[in-house]
Amino acid sequence: MKKLTALAALLSVAAGPALAASGPFFSLGNTDFIVLLGFLVFIAVLVYFNVPTMITKMLDDRAASIRSDLDEAKALREEAQTLLASFERKQSEVQEQADRIVETARKDAEAAADKAKDDIKRSVERRLAGAEEQIASARAAAVRDVRDTAIQVAVAAARDVIAEQMDASRQDKLIDDAIEQAGAKLH
Repeated sequence: MKKLTALAALLSVAAGPALAASGPFFSLGNTDFIVLLGFLVFIAVLVYFNVPTMITKMLDDRAASIRSDLDEAKALREEAQTLLASFERKQSEVQEQADRIVETARKDAEAAADKAKDDIKRSVERRLAGAEEQIASARAAAVRDVRDTAIQVAVAAARDVIAEQMDASRQDKLIDDAIEQAGAKLH
């Protein structure tokens, strides 16, 4: 129904210029009739030479070409998605590997720092022990020096005291006692 209404409207619009021409419609003097005849001859020539079929074939070929391009684009898109997924997997693998390398390097650095701390601690302990030995040695040397000095002072003081108290008879008695003791120890 809509088609008929649209066709009637089209014919009424097309009839307006035909009715405006002068003279009978089906005469060669009417330009509208001549235009209509030319148009019908043009359509007949197009049908005779199979132009609609050729146009249809060209449109079908074009549609097939577009369909082929779409299929190729779809295949390329799928391939691109596959490549993207592959690259994303590789990226995640590389990221995991990088994380492992960083973690290993961090652990190695911590181990090296701990080892360096232990080495420094042992070195400090060795130096402290060496310093304590030097202090003990210096203390022992100082004590020996003080003792030696005290002995020398005591010997000198004893010599002075003995020299003052010693007379000749006493000296002879000490010599005789020493000889006796030496003789007793040798036999």
